[in-house]
Amino acid sequence: MQLKLELLAPARDSAIGTAAIDCGADAVYMAGPSFGARVAAANKVSDLEAVARYAHRYGARLYATVNTLLDEEELPEAERLIRQYYEAGVDALIIQDMRLLELNLPPIELHASTQAIVRTPERAAQLEKAGLSRIILERQLSLEQIRAIRRAVSCEIECFVHGALCVGYSGQCFLSEYLTGRSANRGCCAQPCRSLYDLVDAGGRMVAADRALLSLKDFRLDSHIGELADAGVCSFKIEGRLKNASYVKNIVRHYRGVLDSFIEQRPEYGKASFGRLAGGFTPDPDLTFNRGYTTCFIDGKRGTWNSADVARSKGEYLGEIEKIKGHEVILKPSKELSGWPLSNGDGLSFVVKEGEAVGMRADLGSGNTASVKDTSSLRPGMKVYRNFNVKFERELEKNMPERLMDAAVFYRSRSGHTVVEVRAEDGRTATVEFDEAAQEARKRELAEETLRCCLGKTSGPYSFHLETIESDRTYFYTAAYLNSLRNRLSEMLQASAPQREAAAMRPAASSVPPTLRTAPDGELLRTKYCIKYELGLCPKQGGGLSVREPLFLVNQNRRFQLRFDCKNCEMIVTL
Repeated sequence: MQLKLELLAPARDSAIGTAAIDCGADAVYMAGPSFGARVAAANKVSDLEAVARYAHRYGARLYATVNTLLDEEELPEAERLIRQYYEAGVDALIIQDMRLLELNLPPIELHASTQAIVRTPERAAQLEKAGLSRIILERQLSLEQIRAIRRAVSCEIECFVHGALCVGYSGQCFLSEYLTGRSANRGCCAQPCRSLYDLVDAGGRMVAADRALLSLKDFRLDSHIGELADAGVCSFKIEGRLKNASYVKNIVRHYRGVLDSFIEQRPEYGKASFGRLAGGFTPDPDLTFNRGYTTCFIDGKRGTWNSADVARSKGEYLGEIEKIKGHEVILKPSKELSGWPLSNGDGLSFVVKEGEAVGMRADLGSGNTASVKDTSSLRPGMKVYRNFNVKFERELEKNMPERLMDAAVFYRSRSGHTVVEVRAEDGRTATVEFDEAAQEARKRELAEETLRCCLGKTSGPYSFHLETIESDRTYFYTAAYLNSLRNRLSEMLQASAPQREAAAMRPAASSVPPTLRTAPDGELLRTKYCIKYELGLCPKQGGGLSVREPLFLVNQNRRFQLRFDCKNCEMIVTL
Protein backbone atom coordinates (compact mmCIF):
# COMPACT_ATOMS: atom_id res chain seq x y z
CA MET A 1 0.00 0.00 0.00
CA GLN A 2 1.34 3.39 -0.97
CA LEU A 3 2.02 6.06 1.62
CA LYS A 4 0.39 9.23 0.35
CA LEU A 5 2.58 12.33 0.46
CA GLU A 6 0.83 15.67 0.84
CA LEU A 7 1.96 19.10 -0.35
CA LEU A 8 0.35 21.64 1.96
CA ALA A 9 0.07 25.27 0.85
CA PRO A 10 -0.79 28.50 2.67
CA ALA A 11 -3.61 30.81 1.62
CA ARG A 12 -4.18 34.37 2.76
CA ASP A 13 -7.54 34.41 0.98
CA SER A 14 -9.80 32.26 -1.17
CA ALA A 15 -8.27 33.42 -4.48
CA ILE A 16 -4.82 32.32 -3.32
CA GLY A 17 -6.31 29.09 -1.99
CA THR A 18 -7.72 28.11 -5.39
CA ALA A 19 -4.49 29.22 -7.11
CA ALA A 20 -2.54 26.91 -4.79
CA ILE A 21 -4.77 23.99 -5.80
CA ASP A 22 -4.34 24.89 -9.47
CA CYS A 23 -0.55 24.80 -9.00
CA GLY A 24 -0.57 21.32 -7.49
CA ALA A 25 -1.25 21.58 -3.74
CA ASP A 26 -2.77 18.50 -2.14
CA ALA A 27 -4.14 20.60 0.71
CA VAL A 28 -4.49 24.24 1.73
CA TYR A 29 -4.55 25.83 5.18
CA MET A 30 -6.17 29.17 5.87
CA ALA A 31 -7.81 31.16 8.64
CA GLY A 32 -11.43 32.01 9.17
CA PRO A 33 -12.76 35.18 10.82
CA SER A 34 -10.94 34.70 14.14
CA PHE A 35 -8.47 32.61 16.18
CA GLY A 36 -6.31 31.92 13.10
CA ALA A 37 -2.91 33.16 14.39
CA ARG A 38 -2.65 35.72 11.58
CA VAL A 39 -4.85 38.75 12.27
CA ALA A 40 -4.00 40.11 8.82
CA ALA A 41 -5.21 36.96 7.05
CA ALA A 42 -8.80 36.56 8.25
CA ASN A 43 -11.54 35.24 5.95
CA LYS A 44 -15.27 34.65 6.01
CA VAL A 45 -16.53 31.13 6.60
CA SER A 46 -18.05 31.30 3.11
CA ASP A 47 -14.53 31.85 1.71
CA LEU A 48 -13.36 28.63 3.35
CA GLU A 49 -16.42 26.83 2.00
CA ALA A 50 -15.56 27.95 -1.54
CA VAL A 51 -11.96 26.76 -1.25
CA ALA A 52 -13.05 23.44 0.29
CA ARG A 53 -15.48 22.83 -2.56
CA TYR A 54 -12.81 23.61 -5.14
CA ALA A 55 -10.18 21.48 -3.37
CA HIS A 56 -12.52 18.48 -3.13
CA ARG A 57 -12.90 18.61 -6.89
CA TYR A 58 -9.35 17.19 -7.04
CA GLY A 59 -9.50 15.09 -3.90
CA ALA A 60 -7.52 17.81 -2.11
CA ARG A 61 -8.29 19.07 1.39
CA LEU A 62 -8.75 22.27 3.37
CA TYR A 63 -7.52 22.83 6.91
CA ALA A 64 -8.77 25.73 9.04
CA THR A 65 -6.40 27.33 11.52
CA VAL A 66 -7.73 27.72 15.06
CA ASN A 67 -4.23 27.98 16.44
CA THR A 68 -4.18 30.86 18.89
CA LEU A 69 -4.26 30.69 22.66
CA LEU A 70 -7.83 31.35 23.75
CA ASP A 71 -9.20 33.30 26.66
CA GLU A 72 -11.76 31.45 28.76
CA GLU A 73 -14.64 33.58 27.49
CA GLU A 74 -13.65 32.84 23.88
CA LEU A 75 -14.12 29.07 24.10
CA PRO A 76 -17.89 29.07 23.36
CA GLU A 77 -17.32 31.27 20.30
CA ALA A 78 -14.51 28.96 19.14
CA GLU A 79 -16.83 25.97 19.46
CA ARG A 80 -19.52 27.68 17.37
CA LEU A 81 -16.98 28.64 14.73
CA ILE A 82 -15.60 25.11 14.52
CA ARG A 83 -19.11 23.80 13.88
CA GLN A 84 -19.48 26.31 11.05
CA TYR A 85 -16.17 25.12 9.59
CA TYR A 86 -17.35 21.51 9.70
CA GLU A 87 -20.62 22.38 7.96
CA ALA A 88 -18.65 24.35 5.34
CA GLY A 89 -16.69 21.23 4.37
CA VAL A 90 -13.40 21.91 6.17
CA ASP A 91 -11.44 18.66 6.52
CA ALA A 92 -9.36 19.33 9.64
CA LEU A 93 -8.50 21.94 12.25
CA ILE A 94 -5.02 23.09 13.22
CA ILE A 95 -5.07 23.88 16.94
CA GLN A 96 -2.71 25.14 19.64
CA ASP A 97 -4.91 25.52 22.72
CA MET A 98 -5.59 22.02 24.00
CA ARG A 99 -8.66 23.14 25.96
CA LEU A 100 -10.48 22.76 22.65
CA LEU A 101 -10.36 19.01 23.32
CA GLU A 102 -12.80 19.55 26.18
CA LEU A 103 -15.43 21.15 23.95
CA ASN A 104 -18.31 19.44 22.16
CA LEU A 105 -16.72 19.36 18.72
CA PRO A 106 -18.05 17.77 15.50
CA PRO A 107 -16.29 14.67 14.11
CA ILE A 108 -13.43 16.53 12.44
CA GLU A 109 -9.69 15.79 12.41
CA LEU A 110 -7.53 17.76 14.82
CA HIS A 111 -3.92 18.59 13.96
CA ALA A 112 -1.51 19.83 16.62
CA SER A 113 -0.06 23.16 15.46
CA THR A 114 3.68 23.70 15.52
CA GLN A 115 2.73 26.32 18.14
CA ALA A 116 1.84 23.38 20.40
CA ILE A 117 5.62 22.92 20.89
CA VAL A 118 6.07 19.60 19.12
CA ARG A 119 9.77 18.81 19.26
CA THR A 120 10.21 15.75 21.49
CA PRO A 121 8.94 12.16 21.27
CA GLU A 122 7.33 12.57 24.68
CA ARG A 123 5.30 15.61 23.65
CA ALA A 124 4.33 13.98 20.36
CA ALA A 125 3.09 10.84 22.13
CA GLN A 126 1.16 12.96 24.62
CA LEU A 127 -0.69 14.75 21.83
CA GLU A 128 -1.44 11.55 19.93
CA LYS A 129 -2.85 9.95 23.08
CA ALA A 130 -5.16 12.93 23.51
CA GLY A 131 -6.67 12.29 20.07
CA LEU A 132 -4.67 14.49 17.69
CA SER A 133 -4.48 12.73 14.32
CA ARG A 134 -1.51 14.77 13.11
CA ILE A 135 1.37 16.63 14.72
CA ILE A 136 3.13 19.57 13.06
CA LEU A 137 6.78 19.59 13.99
CA GLU A 138 9.01 22.40 15.21
CA ARG A 139 11.15 23.72 12.34
CA GLN A 140 14.50 23.57 14.14
CA LEU A 141 14.72 19.76 14.29
CA SER A 142 17.21 17.37 12.76
CA LEU A 143 16.32 14.31 10.72
CA GLU A 144 17.41 12.14 13.63
CA GLN A 145 15.03 13.96 15.96
CA ILE A 146 12.22 13.51 13.44
CA ARG A 147 12.97 9.79 13.22
CA ALA A 148 12.82 9.53 17.01
CA ILE A 149 9.41 11.20 17.02
CA ARG A 150 8.23 8.84 14.27
CA ARG A 151 9.23 5.85 16.41
CA ALA A 152 7.19 7.23 19.32
CA VAL A 153 3.90 7.80 17.47
CA SER A 154 1.72 6.26 14.76
CA CYS A 155 -0.20 9.44 13.88
CA GLU A 156 0.60 11.56 10.83
CA ILE A 157 3.63 13.86 10.88
CA GLU A 158 3.71 17.21 9.13
CA CYS A 159 6.89 19.19 8.59
CA PHE A 160 7.59 22.68 7.25
CA VAL A 161 9.82 22.61 4.18
CA HIS A 162 9.83 26.22 2.98
CA GLY A 163 9.28 29.78 4.16
CA ALA A 164 10.12 32.21 6.93
CA LEU A 165 11.73 30.91 10.12
CA CYS A 166 10.88 32.12 13.60
CA VAL A 167 14.08 32.47 15.60
CA GLY A 168 12.45 31.02 18.72
CA TYR A 169 10.91 27.60 19.11
CA SER A 170 7.31 27.93 17.90
CA GLY A 171 4.87 28.53 20.73
CA GLN A 172 7.71 29.34 23.11
CA CYS A 173 8.51 32.92 22.05
CA PHE A 174 7.25 35.73 24.27
CA LEU A 175 9.53 38.52 23.05
CA SER A 176 6.85 40.35 21.03
CA GLU A 177 4.36 40.16 23.88
CA TYR A 178 6.91 41.51 26.36
CA LEU A 179 7.98 44.41 24.14
CA THR A 180 4.67 45.48 22.61
CA GLY A 181 1.86 43.56 24.29
CA ARG A 182 1.26 41.85 20.93
CA SER A 183 1.38 38.11 21.53
CA ALA A 184 2.70 35.74 18.86
CA ASN A 185 0.46 33.09 20.41
CA ARG A 186 -2.54 35.33 19.77
CA GLY A 187 -1.66 35.99 16.14
CA CYS A 188 -0.25 39.49 16.64
CA CYS A 189 3.53 39.05 16.51
CA ALA A 190 5.37 42.36 16.03
CA GLN A 191 8.41 40.48 14.67
CA PRO A 192 11.07 41.91 16.99
CA CYS A 193 13.40 39.23 15.63
CA ARG A 194 13.67 41.32 12.44
CA SER A 195 14.80 44.43 14.38
CA LEU A 196 18.36 45.73 14.72
CA TYR A 197 20.30 45.08 17.94
CA ASP A 198 23.65 45.80 19.51
CA LEU A 199 25.50 42.92 21.15
CA VAL A 200 27.34 44.00 24.30
CA ASP A 201 29.44 41.91 26.68
CA ALA A 202 29.53 42.07 30.48
CA GLY A 203 32.33 44.64 30.38
CA GLY A 204 30.32 47.00 28.19
CA ARG A 205 32.30 46.18 25.08
CA MET A 206 30.40 46.48 21.78
CA VAL A 207 30.74 43.09 20.08
CA ALA A 208 28.36 43.84 17.18
CA ALA A 209 26.49 47.04 16.42
CA ASP A 210 23.17 47.78 14.77
CA ARG A 211 22.60 44.36 13.21
CA ALA A 212 19.61 42.09 12.71
CA LEU A 213 21.16 39.55 15.06
CA LEU A 214 17.95 37.53 15.57
CA SER A 215 16.81 37.50 11.94
CA LEU A 216 17.05 34.12 10.22
CA LYS A 217 17.19 33.24 6.55
CA ASP A 218 14.20 31.49 5.05
CA PHE A 219 13.76 27.73 5.25
CA ARG A 220 14.27 25.59 2.15
CA LEU A 221 14.29 21.80 2.22
CA ASP A 222 13.58 20.82 -1.38
CA SER A 223 16.84 18.85 -1.42
CA HIS A 224 15.74 16.82 1.64
CA ILE A 225 12.24 15.72 0.58
CA GLY A 226 13.23 12.06 0.16
CA GLU A 227 14.98 11.91 3.53
CA LEU A 228 11.98 13.50 5.24
CA ALA A 229 9.58 11.02 3.63
CA ASP A 230 11.77 8.09 4.68
CA ALA A 231 11.92 9.57 8.20
CA GLY A 232 8.14 9.33 8.39
CA VAL A 233 6.89 12.75 7.27
CA CYS A 234 3.71 12.56 5.16
CA SER A 235 2.84 16.26 4.83
CA PHE A 236 5.24 18.88 3.49
CA LYS A 237 4.18 22.35 4.52
CA ILE A 238 4.94 25.71 2.94
CA GLU A 239 4.88 28.71 5.29
CA GLY A 240 3.27 31.94 4.10
CA ARG A 241 -0.30 32.86 5.02
CA LEU A 242 0.70 36.52 4.66
CA LYS A 243 2.41 36.02 1.31
CA ASN A 244 0.93 37.16 -2.00
CA ALA A 245 -0.43 35.04 -4.83
CA SER A 246 2.73 35.05 -6.95
CA TYR A 247 4.79 33.69 -4.05
CA VAL A 248 2.34 30.87 -3.36
CA LYS A 249 1.99 29.93 -7.03
CA ASN A 250 5.74 29.85 -7.59
CA ILE A 251 6.70 27.91 -4.47
CA VAL A 252 3.81 25.44 -4.66
CA ARG A 253 4.56 24.55 -8.27
CA HIS A 254 8.26 24.16 -7.49
CA TYR A 255 7.62 21.67 -4.67
CA ARG A 256 4.97 19.89 -6.75
CA GLY A 257 7.70 19.13 -9.25
CA VAL A 258 10.11 18.01 -6.52
CA LEU A 259 7.54 15.69 -4.94
CA ASP A 260 6.40 14.27 -8.28
CA SER A 261 9.99 13.47 -9.26
CA PHE A 262 10.55 11.69 -5.95
CA ILE A 263 7.29 9.73 -6.16
CA GLU A 264 8.09 8.68 -9.72
CA GLN A 265 11.31 7.06 -8.49
CA ARG A 266 9.77 5.50 -5.37
CA PRO A 267 6.61 3.47 -6.11
CA GLU A 268 5.94 2.89 -2.41
CA TYR A 269 4.88 6.55 -2.22
CA GLY A 270 1.93 8.21 -3.93
CA LYS A 271 0.22 11.58 -4.29
CA ALA A 272 -2.37 12.67 -1.74
CA SER A 273 -4.73 14.13 -4.37
CA PHE A 274 -5.50 13.78 -8.06
CA GLY A 275 -4.50 15.53 -11.23
CA ARG A 276 -1.37 16.51 -13.10
CA LEU A 277 -0.16 19.91 -14.19
CA ALA A 278 -0.04 20.80 -17.86
CA GLY A 279 1.67 23.84 -19.33
CA GLY A 280 2.15 27.11 -17.50
CA PHE A 281 5.09 28.96 -16.00
CA THR A 282 8.40 27.45 -14.93
CA PRO A 283 8.90 28.00 -11.18
CA ASP A 284 12.03 29.38 -9.51
CA PRO A 285 12.13 29.93 -5.71
CA ASP A 286 14.94 32.49 -6.08
CA LEU A 287 12.64 34.86 -7.96
CA THR A 288 10.09 35.54 -5.21
CA PHE A 289 10.28 36.72 -1.60
CA ASN A 290 13.21 35.32 0.37
CA ARG A 291 15.88 36.44 2.82
CA GLY A 292 18.37 33.94 1.49
CA TYR A 293 17.94 30.25 2.30
CA THR A 294 19.01 27.82 4.99
CA THR A 295 18.30 24.17 5.76
CA CYS A 296 18.57 25.09 9.45
CA PHE A 297 19.37 22.06 11.64
CA ILE A 298 17.96 19.33 9.39
CA ASP A 299 21.32 17.57 8.93
CA GLY A 300 22.19 17.93 12.63
CA LYS A 301 24.89 20.47 11.87
CA ARG A 302 25.14 24.21 12.20
CA GLY A 303 25.57 26.54 9.28
CA THR A 304 25.06 30.25 8.77
CA TRP A 305 21.42 30.86 9.59
CA ASN A 306 21.41 34.63 10.06
CA SER A 307 19.93 36.69 7.23
CA ALA A 308 23.02 38.94 7.50
CA ASP A 309 22.73 41.86 5.10
CA VAL A 310 19.02 42.61 5.51
CA ALA A 311 16.07 41.28 7.51
CA ARG A 312 13.60 41.99 4.72
CA SER A 313 13.21 40.16 1.43
CA LYS A 314 16.39 39.95 -0.57
CA GLY A 315 15.00 38.16 -3.56
CA GLU A 316 17.35 37.01 -6.28
CA TYR A 317 21.03 37.81 -5.88
CA LEU A 318 22.23 39.47 -9.10
CA GLY A 319 25.82 40.36 -8.29
CA GLU A 320 27.67 43.56 -7.44
CA ILE A 321 27.72 47.09 -8.79
CA GLU A 322 30.54 47.29 -11.31
CA LYS A 323 30.28 50.98 -12.13
CA ILE A 324 27.91 53.93 -11.90
CA LYS A 325 27.46 56.39 -14.77
CA GLY A 326 25.06 59.18 -13.85
CA HIS A 327 21.72 57.45 -13.19
CA GLU A 328 22.89 54.19 -14.74
CA VAL A 329 23.98 51.29 -12.57
CA ILE A 330 25.99 48.64 -14.37
CA LEU A 331 26.13 45.23 -12.69
CA LYS A 332 28.81 42.62 -12.60
CA PRO A 333 26.44 39.62 -12.62
CA SER A 334 27.06 36.61 -10.41
CA LYS A 335 25.35 34.46 -13.02
CA GLU A 336 24.00 34.68 -16.53
CA LEU A 337 20.99 37.03 -16.69
CA SER A 338 19.85 36.02 -20.16
CA GLY A 339 16.85 34.12 -18.76
CA TRP A 340 15.56 37.16 -16.90
CA PRO A 341 17.57 40.25 -17.90
CA LEU A 342 16.89 43.51 -16.10
CA SER A 343 13.60 45.01 -17.14
CA ASN A 344 11.70 48.29 -16.75
CA GLY A 345 10.01 48.32 -13.33
CA ASP A 346 12.16 45.64 -11.69
CA GLY A 347 12.54 46.12 -7.93
CA LEU A 348 16.22 46.33 -6.89
CA SER A 349 17.73 46.19 -3.42
CA PHE A 350 21.21 47.62 -2.89
CA VAL A 351 22.95 46.61 0.35
CA VAL A 352 24.59 49.82 1.59
CA LYS A 353 25.78 48.31 4.87
CA GLU A 354 25.12 45.29 7.05
CA GLY A 355 21.53 45.33 8.20
CA GLU A 356 20.47 48.10 5.82
CA ALA A 357 19.43 48.12 2.20
CA VAL A 358 18.12 50.73 -0.19
CA GLY A 359 15.28 49.72 -2.48
CA MET A 360 14.66 51.29 -5.87
CA ARG A 361 12.72 50.64 -9.04
CA ALA A 362 14.52 50.37 -12.35
CA ASP A 363 13.04 53.14 -14.47
CA LEU A 364 14.77 51.53 -17.42
CA GLY A 365 16.33 48.10 -17.47
CA SER A 366 18.18 46.18 -20.14
CA GLY A 367 20.66 43.32 -19.90
CA ASN A 368 22.81 44.04 -16.82
CA THR A 369 22.17 47.81 -16.75
CA ALA A 370 19.47 49.66 -14.80
CA SER A 371 18.61 53.35 -14.70
CA VAL A 372 17.43 54.56 -11.26
CA LYS A 373 16.37 57.95 -9.93
CA ASP A 374 19.04 58.39 -7.24
CA THR A 375 22.51 56.86 -7.15
CA SER A 376 23.94 59.12 -4.42
CA SER A 377 24.04 56.32 -1.82
CA LEU A 378 25.38 53.68 -4.20
CA ARG A 379 28.99 52.62 -4.65
CA PRO A 380 30.83 50.06 -6.79
CA GLY A 381 31.14 46.72 -5.02
CA MET A 382 27.75 46.87 -3.29
CA LYS A 383 25.64 43.71 -3.48
CA VAL A 384 22.52 43.91 -5.61
CA TYR A 385 19.35 41.82 -5.31
CA ARG A 386 16.19 41.81 -7.40
CA ASN A 387 13.14 41.49 -5.16
CA PHE A 388 10.56 42.16 -7.86
CA ASN A 389 10.95 40.65 -11.32
CA VAL A 390 8.38 42.33 -13.56
CA LYS A 391 8.47 39.78 -16.37
CA PHE A 392 8.34 36.80 -14.02
CA GLU A 393 5.39 38.31 -12.14
CA ARG A 394 3.53 38.71 -15.42
CA GLU A 395 4.34 35.13 -16.30
CA LEU A 396 2.89 33.93 -12.98
CA GLU A 397 -0.26 35.92 -13.56
CA LYS A 398 -0.92 35.11 -17.19
CA ASN A 399 0.58 31.66 -17.74
CA MET A 400 -1.03 29.41 -15.14
CA PRO A 401 -0.86 25.63 -15.54
CA GLU A 402 -3.95 23.48 -16.01
CA ARG A 403 -4.62 20.85 -13.38
CA LEU A 404 -6.14 17.89 -15.16
CA MET A 405 -7.34 14.48 -14.06
CA ASP A 406 -7.13 11.63 -16.55
CA ALA A 407 -10.41 10.00 -17.52
CA ALA A 408 -10.65 6.85 -19.65
CA VAL A 409 -13.64 6.55 -22.01
CA PHE A 410 -15.08 3.18 -23.04
CA TYR A 411 -17.40 3.11 -26.05
CA ARG A 412 -19.60 0.03 -26.63
CA SER A 413 -22.34 -0.38 -29.22
CA ARG A 414 -24.41 -3.51 -29.83
CA SER A 415 -27.53 -3.88 -31.96
CA GLY A 416 -28.12 -0.14 -32.05
CA HIS A 417 -27.79 0.38 -28.28
CA THR A 418 -24.74 2.42 -27.25
CA VAL A 419 -23.09 2.79 -23.85
CA VAL A 420 -20.39 5.43 -23.24
CA GLU A 421 -18.70 5.00 -19.87
CA VAL A 422 -15.96 7.15 -18.32
CA ARG A 423 -13.71 6.17 -15.42
CA ALA A 424 -11.65 9.00 -13.91
CA GLU A 425 -8.41 8.62 -11.97
CA ASP A 426 -10.16 9.89 -8.83
CA GLY A 427 -12.43 6.84 -8.88
CA ARG A 428 -15.54 8.62 -10.12
CA THR A 429 -17.51 7.12 -13.00
CA ALA A 430 -20.29 8.26 -15.29
CA THR A 431 -22.31 6.50 -17.97
CA VAL A 432 -24.53 7.63 -20.81
CA GLU A 433 -26.73 5.15 -22.71
CA PHE A 434 -28.81 5.77 -25.81
CA ASP A 435 -30.41 3.99 -28.75
CA GLU A 436 -28.81 4.99 -32.00
CA ALA A 437 -30.45 7.58 -34.20
CA ALA A 438 -27.23 8.24 -36.09
CA GLN A 439 -26.44 7.00 -39.57
CA GLU A 440 -24.12 4.08 -40.09
CA ALA A 441 -20.71 5.32 -41.18
CA ARG A 442 -19.49 4.68 -44.68
CA LYS A 443 -15.86 4.87 -43.67
CA ARG A 444 -15.22 3.05 -40.42
CA GLU A 445 -11.69 4.35 -39.87
CA LEU A 446 -12.73 7.98 -40.33
CA ALA A 447 -15.69 7.58 -37.96
CA GLU A 448 -13.51 6.00 -35.28
CA GLU A 449 -10.93 8.76 -35.67
CA THR A 450 -13.69 11.32 -35.08
CA LEU A 451 -14.69 9.41 -31.94
CA ARG A 452 -11.11 9.36 -30.67
CA CYS A 453 -10.57 13.03 -31.41
CA CYS A 454 -13.77 14.41 -29.88
CA LEU A 455 -13.87 12.05 -26.88
CA GLY A 456 -10.15 12.62 -26.27
CA LYS A 457 -10.21 16.28 -25.28
CA THR A 458 -10.33 18.26 -22.06
CA SER A 459 -13.61 19.16 -20.37
CA GLY A 460 -13.61 20.88 -17.01
CA PRO A 461 -10.89 19.35 -14.81
CA TYR A 462 -10.79 16.12 -16.82
CA SER A 463 -8.51 15.09 -19.66
CA PHE A 464 -10.46 12.44 -21.58
CA HIS A 465 -8.92 9.74 -23.74
CA LEU A 466 -10.81 7.04 -25.60
CA GLU A 467 -9.58 3.74 -24.22
CA THR A 468 -11.61 1.21 -26.24
CA ILE A 469 -14.14 1.02 -29.06
CA GLU A 470 -16.32 -2.10 -29.16
CA SER A 471 -19.11 -2.17 -31.74
CA ASP A 472 -20.83 -4.46 -34.19
CA ARG A 473 -21.35 -1.54 -36.56
CA THR A 474 -19.88 1.94 -36.76
CA TYR A 475 -21.97 5.09 -36.61
CA PHE A 476 -21.15 8.60 -37.71
CA TYR A 477 -21.57 11.38 -35.13
CA THR A 478 -21.04 15.07 -35.71
CA ALA A 479 -18.24 16.76 -33.78
CA ALA A 480 -20.79 19.00 -32.08
CA TYR A 481 -22.71 15.97 -30.77
CA LEU A 482 -19.59 14.23 -29.45
CA ASN A 483 -18.30 17.42 -27.81
CA SER A 484 -21.66 17.85 -26.11
CA LEU A 485 -21.51 14.21 -24.95
CA ARG A 486 -18.03 14.70 -23.51
CA ASN A 487 -19.07 17.85 -21.67
CA ARG A 488 -22.10 16.05 -20.27
CA LEU A 489 -19.90 13.25 -18.95
CA SER A 490 -17.58 15.81 -17.33
CA GLU A 491 -20.53 17.47 -15.59
CA MET A 492 -21.77 14.10 -14.36
CA LEU A 493 -18.32 13.30 -12.92
CA GLN A 494 -18.11 16.64 -11.14
CA ALA A 495 -21.63 16.28 -9.75
CA SER A 496 -20.63 12.98 -8.16
CA ALA A 497 -18.02 14.63 -5.91
CA PRO A 498 -17.12 12.29 -3.05
CA GLN A 499 -18.31 13.20 0.40
CA ARG A 500 -15.83 14.06 3.12
CA GLU A 501 -14.74 11.08 5.14
CA ALA A 502 -15.77 11.26 8.77
CA ALA A 503 -12.87 11.57 11.17
CA ALA A 504 -12.09 8.60 13.36
CA MET A 505 -13.59 8.84 16.83
CA ARG A 506 -11.17 10.60 19.13
CA PRO A 507 -10.51 8.89 22.44
CA ALA A 508 -11.87 10.71 25.45
CA ALA A 509 -8.85 12.54 26.83
CA SER A 510 -8.24 11.45 30.40
CA SER A 511 -6.12 14.56 30.73
CA VAL A 512 -5.71 17.51 28.42
CA PRO A 513 -2.08 18.06 27.34
CA PRO A 514 -0.69 21.25 28.88
CA THR A 515 -0.50 24.42 26.81
CA LEU A 516 2.34 26.85 27.50
CA ARG A 517 0.67 30.20 28.16
CA THR A 518 3.31 32.35 29.91
CA ALA A 519 7.06 32.77 29.75
CA PRO A 520 8.79 30.40 32.21
CA ASP A 521 11.20 32.10 34.65
CA GLY A 522 11.66 35.23 32.55
CA GLU A 523 12.57 33.20 29.47
CA LEU A 524 11.44 35.20 26.46
CA LEU A 525 12.55 32.76 23.79
CA ARG A 526 14.54 29.57 23.40
CA THR A 527 16.17 28.58 20.13
CA LYS A 528 18.61 26.29 18.39
CA TYR A 529 20.07 29.38 16.73
CA CYS A 530 23.21 30.71 18.41
CA ILE A 531 24.60 34.22 18.09
CA LYS A 532 27.97 33.12 19.47
CA TYR A 533 28.29 30.52 16.72
CA GLU A 534 27.23 33.00 14.03
CA LEU A 535 29.85 35.51 15.17
CA GLY A 536 32.66 32.96 15.53
CA LEU A 537 32.59 33.07 19.34
CA CYS A 538 31.55 29.47 20.01
CA PRO A 539 34.22 27.76 22.16
CA LYS A 540 33.27 24.37 20.71
CA GLN A 541 34.18 25.75 17.29
CA GLY A 542 37.42 27.33 18.45
CA GLY A 543 36.02 30.88 18.62
CA GLY A 544 38.97 33.24 18.85
CA LEU A 545 37.45 36.54 19.98
CA SER A 546 37.52 36.98 23.74
CA VAL A 547 34.28 38.30 25.27
CA ARG A 548 33.15 38.58 28.86
CA GLU A 549 29.88 36.83 29.53
CA PRO A 550 27.02 37.29 30.02
CA LEU A 551 26.22 38.84 26.69
CA PHE A 552 23.35 41.29 26.19
CA LEU A 553 21.15 42.30 23.27
CA VAL A 554 20.31 46.00 23.33
CA ASN A 555 17.58 47.76 21.35
CA GLN A 556 16.37 51.30 22.18
CA ASN A 557 17.43 51.07 25.82
CA ARG A 558 15.88 47.61 26.18
CA ARG A 559 18.43 45.06 27.31
CA PHE A 560 18.08 41.27 27.24
CA GLN A 561 20.53 38.76 28.62
CA LEU A 562 21.64 35.79 26.57
CA ARG A 563 22.15 32.42 28.22
CA PHE A 564 23.78 29.51 26.41
CA ASP A 565 22.81 25.92 27.16
CA CYS A 566 25.84 24.39 25.46
CA LYS A 567 24.97 20.85 26.55
CA ASN A 568 21.77 21.01 24.46
CA CYS A 569 23.24 23.54 22.02
CA GLU A 570 20.50 26.11 22.65
CA MET A 571 20.38 29.85 23.24
CA ILE A 572 17.91 31.53 25.60
CA VAL A 573 16.92 35.21 25.59
CA THR A 574 15.94 36.31 29.10
CA LEU A 575 15.07 39.44 31.03
